[in-house]
Amino acid sequence: MKTIQFFDTTLRDGEQTPGVNFNTKEKVQIAKQLEKWGIDTIEAGFPIASVGDFEAVKAIAENAEKMTVAGLARCQKADIDRAHEALQNAKHPQIHVFLATSPIHMEFKLKMTPDEVIASIKEHVSYAKTKFDKVQFSPEDATRTDKQFLLKAVQTAIDAGATIINVPDTVGYSNPTEYGALFKFLIENIQSDEEIIFSSHCHDDLGMATANALAAIENGARRVEGTINGIGERAGNTALEEVALALYIRKDFYNAQSNITLNETKRTSDLVSRLSGVAVPRNKAIIGANAYAHESGIHQDGVLKNPDTYEIITPSLVGVNENSLPLGKLSGRHAFATKMEALGYQLTEDELKDAFKRFKSLADKKKQVTEDDLIALMVGQSQECSEDYRLERVQLQYVSDGSQGAIVSINTGEDVSKTESAIGSGSIQAIYNSIDKIFVQKPALQEYYIKAITGGEDAQAEVHVTLADTENNKQFNGIGIDFDVLQASAKAYVKASEQFQKEVGKA
Repeated sequence: MKTIQFFDTTLRDGEQTPGVNFNTKEKVQIAKQLEKWGIDTIEAGFPIASVGDFEAVKAIAENAEKMTVAGLARCQKADIDRAHEALQNAKHPQIHVFLATSPIHMEFKLKMTPDEVIASIKEHVSYAKTKFDKVQFSPEDATRTDKQFLLKAVQTAIDAGATIINVPDTVGYSNPTEYGALFKFLIENIQSDEEIIFSSHCHDDLGMATANALAAIENGARRVEGTINGIGERAGNTALEEVALALYIRKDFYNAQSNITLNETKRTSDLVSRLSGVAVPRNKAIIGANAYAHESGIHQDGVLKNPDTYEIITPSLVGVNENSLPLGKLSGRHAFATKMEALGYQLTEDELKDAFKRFKSLADKKKQVTEDDLIALMVGQSQECSEDYRLERVQLQYVSDGSQGAIVSINTGEDVSKTESAIGSGSIQAIYNSIDKIFVQKPALQEYYIKAITGGEDAQAEVHVTLADTENNKQFNGIGIDFDVLQASAKAYVKASEQFQKEVGKA
């Protein structure tokens, strides 16, 4: 049975999702969970793109234990040098070099002739090989590239030292039949004395990203690239959790396995969703809230008699478990620390002190604090510690004409507190109008989404907010978690406003 390598690009391609902007601490947190999930290679970022990207790649390289850490680079020596600098402390470094090969990209974006593209591939892959043992090459927009020219580009990269060839369906143009055949064609026609690993990279513009990735595996691909929850530019990327479960459930057909720890899937998905601010649709395969719900009476009857009648995936397989041994307000610090360690958190003394304080505050409001509550608590703590702006106080008042009034105080850094008041047709609008006055901003509220983290009337609220700059329509996501819905709503808006201020201008 062949082993399929999983290459995660959540922190690079996934971050290109409109409104998503992870900070370095969040990227390291996600990287550690991806390693726990079983990812073979993580594309930590594009080091030359910004100082922030460079620092994040460097931090992940220094924290990764088992997985390979990759940096993206164009066919430019400066890019390759910057990637090498960022990855020099990685236990298992890799570079991912790319150059477009389709006629439309060569003519209009690169303004290069086919011969110039081939020469650039040879020069820069050879240069990358002098600095990295593992070199991956991607012919961008491969699925719209002439097959013979694509073969020439791939063979050039292999001859120059690349041992991993990624075949990107950059604009989600292909279908499973064509994409699978393209892999078969390349694998049968390349020449190399070394073992060459072929990898898929698919976008979901036509809704076939996962199907295309599986077709590639059927036709010889031994690596799959994608993101958690399928986030990414435009319609997103291959959802890695879908491929992982497809290989497991249908191993009779694919004759393949992976190193993915399946019962960490839900936890990995939840972490990415909360830190990205991109909610998982309820009907999302594998990890959506409805994935294991049965409405039809016939289905319910069958599941009650034997779950296998309508469930090919058990909830526990992907980590959707009933919570055992929930904590309460009488639980001590040792029990809390033990539980957090079991959940995979390695906290410093200061982090544990802060987390326990938050836990006790939550336990005073909730009868039982579940694992989902604790994970949400840690996500909230991580976000608030990294924020430049911190919500201090929200006060609401009823206005005689039926409007709502709000007074909001925000710490804007260096212990400077700003307070403003405003009215609105409802409590949320009044709070958001007050925050806008503090930041001197007028964004458009594009999305407001609220869900309960657990069941019951004492559940914590998780609020997702998307703001847009009215001039260029850029999006900025924010998430807030709190026992109080209005407080969570205010936190989410402040988080989104922080991103808005960094992009549009400080208040």
